[in-house]
Amino acid sequence: MSATTIHFVRHGEVHNPDHVLYERLPGFHLSERGRRMADATGRYLTANPQTNTAAAVWASPLDRTRETADIILSHLNAARIDRGEPTLELNTDERLIEAGNEFRGKRIGHGEGALWKPQNLKLVSNLYKPSWGESYRHIAERVGAFASEKIDEYRGRQIIVVTHESPIWTFRHLLETGRPEHNMLLRHAALASVTSITFDCDSHQVMSITYVDPAANVA
Repeated sequence: MSATTIHFVRHGEVHNPDHVLYERLPGFHLSERGRRMADATGRYLTANPQTNTAAAVWASPLDRTRETADIILSHLNAARIDRGEPTLELNTDERLIEAGNEFRGKRIGHGEGALWKPQNLKLVSNLYKPSWGESYRHIAERVGAFASEKIDEYRGRQIIVVTHESPIWTFRHLLETGRPEHNMLLRHAALASVTSITFDCDSHQVMSITYVDPAANVA
């Protein structure tokens, strides 16, 4: 039985001193701590016998995911050079982008983002079926389409995919429960964590899901 594993990595911490919801906005980069988190995860992936031979690295096109992926790639490519193998380049795909959100650019709980305001309160009345932006169903469908394509493209191999909390957890929740809707407060996808999903190449059925947090102790 041939299997493809997709390692979904969440980006590292973002420099955001004003605490705004940056969503898909440009110009939000990794903080120094975020770069250390990406470095820790890059070192973990390079030390792992499976992931250090990954066939490709993909990322959301946003700044923070590409920066995280570049740091991971620097570790993987150093190992590939040592083995006399060609280096990998970063690929991006719009289907991995952060979820759309009507609060983007606002500070949640303050000013225009204050939840007590009538126009905002009605948006967050149901955490399981958010009405403040892109639906969980659509998020899961676009990530699922990406995954299905890559299962075939990288048949029997491993790839690393750097994306965001919402796409990772929404897709995982769909695979584990049959539905993408969930309570956003109960997500389990820490910054720079790795959610690894192994699929049967023929049926595209899930064989296993594992989770590690290599950057948990990064200060």
